[in-house]
Amino acid sequence: MSKFNYQIVHKGETGKIRFAGQRRLPSQIFIYLYISIILTLFSVLVLRLFQLTIVKGEYYRRLSEENRIRELLIEPKRGKIIDRKGSIIAENDEADTEKNTDRLTSSRLYHVTDSIAHLIGYRQKADKYDMRDDSCLYRLKIGDKVGKKSVEKLFECQLRGKHGKKLVEVDARGSYLRTLSLLPSTDGHTIQLGLDLELQKKAFEMIKNQKGAVVGMKPQTGEVMILASTPSFNPQEFENENEESVSSYLRDEDKPLFNRSTEGTYAPGSVFKLVLAAGVLEEKKIDEKTLFEDTGILKAGPLTFGNWYFLQYGKTDGMVDIVKAIRRSNDIFFYKTGDLLTPSKIKKWAEVVGYGQKTGIGITETEGLVPSPFWKEETIKDRWYLGDTYNLSIGQGFLLVTPLQINQATAVFANGGYLCKPELLKVSSFAKASEDKQNCKKLPISEKTLSLIRQGMKEACSPGGTGWPLFDFKPQVGCKTGTAESQGKETSPHAWFTIFAPYDNPEIVLTVLIEEGGQGSDVAAPIAKEILKSYFERSE
Repeated sequence: MSKFNYQIVHKGETGKIRFAGQRRLPSQIFIYLYISIILTLFSVLVLRLFQLTIVKGEYYRRLSEENRIRELLIEPKRGKIIDRKGSIIAENDEADTEKNTDRLTSSRLYHVTDSIAHLIGYRQKADKYDMRDDSCLYRLKIGDKVGKKSVEKLFECQLRGKHGKKLVEVDARGSYLRTLSLLPSTDGHTIQLGLDLELQKKAFEMIKNQKGAVVGMKPQTGEVMILASTPSFNPQEFENENEESVSSYLRDEDKPLFNRSTEGTYAPGSVFKLVLAAGVLEEKKIDEKTLFEDTGILKAGPLTFGNWYFLQYGKTDGMVDIVKAIRRSNDIFFYKTGDLLTPSKIKKWAEVVGYGQKTGIGITETEGLVPSPFWKEETIKDRWYLGDTYNLSIGQGFLLVTPLQINQATAVFANGGYLCKPELLKVSSFAKASEDKQNCKKLPISEKTLSLIRQGMKEACSPGGTGWPLFDFKPQVGCKTGTAESQGKETSPHAWFTIFAPYDNPEIVLTVLIEEGGQGSDVAAPIAKEILKSYFERSE
């Protein structure tokens, strides 16, 4: 039944019946309502169209244009790295501008890998810190690679070029239509090192199966000709982003990424006696006529300190002067002169020739340590004993140096008393070392002192000296052997050998270290001999 009750109230003339409660809406209302809705929607569309075309028209036209035109980044060719003779060590290929990827890459190729790795370094993707700290003229862009170690890092701004751009037109799907313009990249600068690639390879070959380092320098200029460290790594693996190889380097207990030539610190052993000789002569504690008897053994309280010759063969060297002390590497002589010089003066003269401080080579290096009574009391909380002075006098105890520091100090006695900052770049021909030592400073060491020490070094590599592998070497050389106790009680000592040649007009200073290798004369000296043979026998 209906919810409404209707009642007939009237029957008109037409005979139609009208019910009470019924209302009739005029048709015009529906028409007006319909038109109002249409007009409202139309107004909204007009306003939206006005906003899109007039108010934000330029903005959307720009977006449309940007979607149509795409900018592709062209990586520059990174600068070449070449050795002193022009041999290419590393270079980049040209980015392929025919491609239409977002980044047109330029890959780096290392023509020489393991033997130069620690000197050259490697590249990796720039991180947020590289981006933040970038101070080069041509700034890094997201996705760029940057030098992370050694030469690649040190000369980053010179090696890095300027990015280029390629503008292309694409369709709505992003597909390439045509090239609109091309702004070429700018190549980075070529870096020429003082490195002698041939000698570097020879040095690496001689030590590659051991843990060690070889440093070679031109004594007159400080140019680094050799900087080898083993074990080593392949920088191409970093360039190619080979994560498995890079991870293996990081896990390797032999630390192939560690540069032993500049970062490794070791007791120098008897090569340090050159410094002690300079100090004790310059401080007037002895002169060329001063003699000490080699008694084989010295006592310091309850401890005994022996000369290597007595400990190994039960023999002594008799009466010893400064030249003979260097020739025979006589420990008794240097125990006694070290006591005369005092620990503070030993430290002073060690620092004069560059120990205990960075050389300034520019790549990662360690300062090392020249101990003193104050240092021992502050660090170890113990007083300094006479035995500490004896140990320091022969390059043992707490003393720590790098192979590069040994090489730099040896050069002082080769070049007439100049301390030269190691220079990785080839020195220009006009910078004649004898006239213009821009990279070197004269030390307060007299010609007489230098002459005595040089004579001792000459005799060390002559019959009767300790450098027996070089007795028959031509030309004549000056050298010093060293055997230094390592940290492990069950391990062999570190083998050292440092040498300059020729004796009368030195062209090269060479230092060899073999970690836990044994006697310096037996292990390190033959390696130095083979490298020097390559240097003097090759055709220039």
